[in-house]
Amino acid sequence: MLLYEDIIAGDELFSDAFPMKLVDNIVYEVDCAMITIKDGEVDIGANASAEEAEEALEDGAVQVNNVIHSFRLTSTSFDKKSYTTHIKGYMKALKAKIAETNPERAAEFEKAAPAVVKKVLANIKDYDFYTGESMNVDGMVALLNFREDGTTPYFTFWKDGVKERKL
Repeated sequence: MLLYEDIIAGDELFSDAFPMKLVDNIVYEVDCAMITIKDGEVDIGANASAEEAEEALEDGAVQVNNVIHSFRLTSTSFDKKSYTTHIKGYMKALKAKIAETNPERAAEFEKAAPAVVKKVLANIKDYDFYTGESMNVDGMVALLNFREDGTTPYFTFWKDGVKERKL
């Protein structure tokens, strides 16, 4: 299994235990789901019947996003202006890190990253923003959105902003 960690903040962000795909060799999209958790029980994300879900919630269980819960991501907020400020600083730091650790990747990153940033800024109202457990403001901000079906949540993570660690 592979664990993906923020190369700037060091936070664990996601793992390959979740359905994921690499989009345009620039970002990972990681599917997630709402699960029910209750003290002493583990929900692996299987679909319970509606009656079971109601009972679980009545017993003090809570519904959580499995990626947020598993990696202790913390909700944060941005408007277009504040996200623009953040992403400019983050891109600068990420470019420097790429130049240092993987210089042959720098040109591809610089070519592809602006299209992703432009898409996010154009649809900023559709995203929820999360930081890693350390809440390091210089680290990656994970982007939560929903697939075209309107019900399937997924996160977007910068490929070059994470390093893989084999477990």
